[in-house]
Amino acid sequence: MPDKPSDDETAHVPDDVWEKFVRDTELDIRATAPKEPSAAARGASGVPEGWRTGPAWREPDGRAARRRRLWALLGIPVAVAVAVVAMKPSLLPGDPFRTGSAQAATAPPLPPETARPTAPESAAPDHPTLDRPFAGSPAERWADGETGIVPPPARAVGVHSKAEVAKALEQTRTLLVDANLDPATLRGERPAEALSVIEPHETELRTRLDASLRRPDKEHDPLLMFTRFRPGDVRLVGTVVKTRGRMTLAPGEHGSARIHADYTFVYPLVRTDGSTEVTRTVVRRVLDIDLYDPDRYRVTPGRIAVTDYDQEVGNSACGIHDGFLHPQFDSAAPTGAPPTGAATDPYDRSKDLDPDRSRDCGTVSRI
Repeated sequence: MPDKPSDDETAHVPDDVWEKFVRDTELDIRATAPKEPSAAARGASGVPEGWRTGPAWREPDGRAARRRRLWALLGIPVAVAVAVVAMKPSLLPGDPFRTGSAQAATAPPLPPETARPTAPESAAPDHPTLDRPFAGSPAERWADGETGIVPPPARAVGVHSKAEVAKALEQTRTLLVDANLDPATLRGERPAEALSVIEPHETELRTRLDASLRRPDKEHDPLLMFTRFRPGDVRLVGTVVKTRGRMTLAPGEHGSARIHADYTFVYPLVRTDGSTEVTRTVVRRVLDIDLYDPDRYRVTPGRIAVTDYDQEVGNSACGIHDGFLHPQFDSAAPTGAPPTGAATDPYDRSKDLDPDRSRDCGTVSRI
């Protein structure tokens, strides 16, 4: 039974009028309520059109219908809208409940990579968006940022104690994080923390890296070690870079310890001109780190020696040597030189990097 409104709302409605409205409303509800047919009725006419089998409702005729029209106009559309949104909330403009992200999150994250995969990872076809920048790629199930860089358990290796190895593993992680994930590095600033862990006696490497950061050119390319995007051209979508890879520990030569790191980083990007088109650049980096025997080599305690490093980049313009990656967008004209290498899958971690291929500028089979 409808509640009587407050005195303020009904100051102009007499009590006898309100009571008549309540009685009429109750009679209308009883008259138009759907009724379950009796067993006899069902038997007499087979399966009659009832409220379980026929149309959801019929518009009643006459005065009662007109009286309820305001309630129908206000109540039914709202109820239908609520029901539709409850069943499919992504219909709301802008996906305010982030249902796309929620659906993506229902896919379980991949367990840590402990060995080389046997085949490239697959992903359901989809396009990246501002809400789901990793949609349509295997990276949607990868770890977020530095949580995906997990060193193996430390142990004594060669002439090095467990504590010394643990520090070298953590410094390798620091190098990877600062070189590929730190926001300052990504926007082109000097990766001071990454440089600080590298052995000072590696003068050739340090000179080359300093020159590449100070004045990049074809012969001195900071992208061989660091990931950088020109801030005036592109920006990250959100704050998450997806990471997938592994780090291993093994004995090296002459009592050294060898750390091998192989990681792929996926960067979702938009142009800074206001466009909402999302693309991705995929960078795979492989590092070999040696912890040498201080009785045999001239080393600095607490530093790591980078003995080898290689990289492969998917979706960056060819032939531009300004020290920045230049992602390509479908809606924009391509920049740089035409690619010359074979097409590759940047998400394929089932193969080692091919040194010859990684020096070519080819195309990617997917982004």
